[in-house]
Amino acid sequence: MSKDSRMRATINQKLTEMGERERLKELLRAKLTECGWKDQMKAHCKEVIKEKGLEHVTVEDLVVEITPKGRALVPDCVKKELLQKIRAFLAQHATL
Repeated sequence: MSKDSRMRATINQKLTEMGERERLKELLRAKLTECGWKDQMKAHCKEVIKEKGLEHVTVEDLVVEITPKGRALVPDCVKKELLQKIRAFLAQHATL
């Protein structure tokens, strides 16, 4: 395991242990709903299902199909806000 991987694992563990990961997930859900991302993704799912036909699409296929667009559609302001929250958390708990 690389040093970077170990650091990510440690940060993830601290976020989880202290409940910050859940708070960040809730914030992300709220922000994505607020900016219309959720509706855009719902529409994209319907579009993919309509193109391929309901009987020809599995959940796994749908996830593979929509993930790149979903990531691209997350507004930069939402990404920046989450990153700031993570950095603030790390600054407060710098004994990692």
